Amino acid sequence: MCKECGCGNENGATRLQFYAEGYTEESAKTVERALLGLPGVLYTHIHSHDGETTIDYDPKKTKLTELMRVFEENNVAPNL
Repeated sequence: MCKECGCGNENGATRLQFYAEGYTEESAKTVERALLGLPGVLYTHIHSHDGETTIDYDPKKTKLTELMRVFEENNVAPNL
């Protein structure tokens, strides 16, 4: 369960945690905003200094390919 907002598996949310290469401080903020603009994305947090990325989302509302497109558009390479 997400300690920030209380969402979690009981609400159908899926948590992705991974590292990505290519973030700058600005691109991390841009990616977070873009992800949060997608339907079903409940939470995002990115550490631009090491690429640690956390996303809570509802896969019934947003597909993984849609999330990955945000990274591609911002020249960030997730290490899944």
